[in-house]
Amino acid sequence: MGRHRTKTAIERATQWAARRRRAAFSLILRGACYGAGTSAVGLLAYWARGHL
Repeated sequence: MGRHRTKTAIERATQWAARRRRAAFSLILRGACYGAGTSAVGLLAYWARGHL
């Protein structure tokens, strides 16, 4: 029989982060895209208000 070693909190946290890294990256990218789109629309509205 092999020895069963319990995982430390750091090991569990590291494995948890590794499993969710792709999902987190996806959410960060989505947030950045929404922010860029909102900024672009805001600047376009500001420009249109001043020129029309």
